[in-house]
Amino acid sequence: MSPRYAAADLIDLSTALFIKAGLAPERAAVLAEVFLEADLMGFSTHGMHRVPHNLQWLLDGESRAVGDPLVLADRGALFNWDADFLPGPWVLQQAVEEGLARLPEHGVVTATIRRSQHIACLAAYLPKVVEAGYAAIITCSTPGQNTVSAFGGIDPLFSVNPIAMAAPGEEFPLLFDISMAITAGGYVSRAEREGKQLPEPCLKDRQGNVTTDPRALSEGGSIMPIGGAAHGYKGAALSIMTEVLTMALGGYGRADAAAQGDDEANSVFLQLIDPAAFSSLEGFKQQLRALQDLVEGSAVAEGAAELRFPGRRAWQRRSSQLAEGVALYPTIMEDIKPWAERFELPLPAAL
Repeated sequence: MSPRYAAADLIDLSTALFIKAGLAPERAAVLAEVFLEADLMGFSTHGMHRVPHNLQWLLDGESRAVGDPLVLADRGALFNWDADFLPGPWVLQQAVEEGLARLPEHGVVTATIRRSQHIACLAAYLPKVVEAGYAAIITCSTPGQNTVSAFGGIDPLFSVNPIAMAAPGEEFPLLFDISMAITAGGYVSRAEREGKQLPEPCLKDRQGNVTTDPRALSEGGSIMPIGGAAHGYKGAALSIMTEVLTMALGGYGRADAAAQGDDEANSVFLQLIDPAAFSSLEGFKQQLRALQDLVEGSAVAEGAAELRFPGRRAWQRRSSQLAEGVALYPTIMEDIKPWAERFELPLPAAL
């Protein structure tokens, strides 16, 4: 069983690490909170797992520690920013805060961001939105990354292009965060590191053979889009949709030669929605509850797990871990420990 840590202690550790790496305290705290939020809800490949990556980027100058996004367009209900490689979690959290401030006037606020350093877990930005009674859609792409093949193809073309949505509910919020590929690159990397096969065929090797061997991706293969070998045209179309929303709307992406050198930097699409601007918040929640009851009241097929409306498990896990302590994936603290030693910071005591 993994040791549990107090959420506040983990935030304090990450904040201190980022301050040592050159971030101002308030920016360091934002990164720490975003990464922990991912682990609270169970997104363990995009939470504190990303702390060492971000520390290295700051020290190498791949992430800018100071400065603000450049405003490329601003029309009240929409804005477009160039983050110029500022830390992704800080940039996107600023965009969320800006959008929330504009919602009472506009009802719907849409933003695009280019050249944001990796924004990590999309779902991590959503609790604050739903707790305020609003809904949100976030998707991102990575112009410098090619890992997902087209339907029937072999070559890696797209990034994994996750999309997340959240909306306020009566009992818990609707919340999901999924990629347009069968699996995310983080899970493939973790399986390769641990010498494990993937649980199902998710990849193609360089010859186009479908495989569960995670090494295929690092050896020049690709991840298949949602739908896999039989129905991957659906995932491929969704991959294109997300790249249109993030890159084409933002005006920067595959058509720009410079983007190919941007490594893991993201292009982002954010939309915040006030349900009360359309009808009423209570009516919205009632409709969402009807959907929840429809799904969770369905007969369960033999051998299948219980039916859960998207968001139930993540919200329950978040609540329990805030109360009982956070159980990190075993390798996360192993990877953070050398950084704590380097900066002469103590690791938190397990509960």
